[in-house]
Amino acid sequence: MSKSKQQHNQSAATAMPAFNQDPHAVREPKENNLEAAIGHEVRAFRKKLGITVSDLASATGVSLGMLSKIENGNISPSLTTLQALSRALGVPLTAFFRRFEEARNAVFVKAGEGVELERRGTRAGHQYNLLGHIGNNTSGVTVEPYLITLTTDSDVFPTFQHAGMEFLYMLEGEVVYRHADSRYHMRPGDSFFFDADAPHGPEELVKLPSRYLSIICYPQHEKP
Repeated sequence: MSKSKQQHNQSAATAMPAFNQDPHAVREPKENNLEAAIGHEVRAFRKKLGITVSDLASATGVSLGMLSKIENGNISPSLTTLQALSRALGVPLTAFFRRFEEARNAVFVKAGEGVELERRGTRAGHQYNLLGHIGNNTSGVTVEPYLITLTTDSDVFPTFQHAGMEFLYMLEGEVVYRHADSRYHMRPGDSFFFDADAPHGPEELVKLPSRYLSIICYPQHEKP
């Protein structure tokens, strides 16, 4: 391998981000059981109040060791202990079971059955099919996956600007996509991931029809 190529490979490797989450990891079963759910809520409420485990122990009469086991999901607290924690943390008793009872939603959309809609700011001939939507969820993030179709009837130069991040994956056709002051010639198989707060949109429709996936992500308290 030439020295220049080796340097290029090293710089590319250095530039790659280090991800903390293993996408293939499976949580241990205890994460889904009642003890773990209660422990998670106790710790979250305590931290929200800004108090230490020692403070909570003093307020409830429960030992430090017992509280540590409760917060780590290693023990089933008695009803008397839960009542003491409820009073000390200022939350209803049922609040400790919220995470255990929380539903994990999913949406399945068969081919051709996406909801066709008109997004704010879209132009004539820009067909948006929403492929699924889950409102309130445990991640704190809203994700909107769209299948976008551009045809000969489509206007050019639509510009969007909204909160969050966006990912595009080109399926068919060719477009020149604008992001801020840059232009990207997208062909089937190309992908583009960007900060959606900058002006963006398909600026030149090179080969029609064009279809691409658009996945928009933003915090639940914000609107794109």
